[in-house]
Amino acid sequence: MSLPRVLPKHPQANHHIAGTAMKDLLANSLLPFVPSGKDYEASRRLFTDLGFEERWESDGYAGFRNGGAEFILQRFDDEHFAQNFMVRLNVDDLDRWWDSISQKGLDRTYPGVWFSGPTNHPWGREANFIDLAGVCWHIGQRE
Repeated sequence: MSLPRVLPKHPQANHHIAGTAMKDLLANSLLPFVPSGKDYEASRRLFTDLGFEERWESDGYAGFRNGGAEFILQRFDDEHFAQNFMVRLNVDDLDRWWDSISQKGLDRTYPGVWFSGPTNHPWGREANFIDLAGVCWHIGQRE
């Protein structure tokens, strides 16, 4: 199965919008707020065990980084929201990531967390895990 084709740029992509050049609107990162679920402290430990470095913590918010990927864990428990929230994390070598994670037994350490191994999809190959809040993480590798 082939990957979806890249759509052509919008005809006005290089034009000015309301006096602002598109290059002025260029983003350089995305920093999602990820809910912790019921157990904020256990979620902090889980993400550390997943290879993220906790850079700071303050009043129910914790900043995590792994390479160029960052997110803010928020002490927030809304099951409906979490189960409808997904995050894509790209790694250099999906098979190596999966081998390392699957050996840790994190699904036994953190009841409610589950992992599924690499699978091919129309958008690429990825592994998945559900964190303690119920957020679905898609782990992929850029082609």
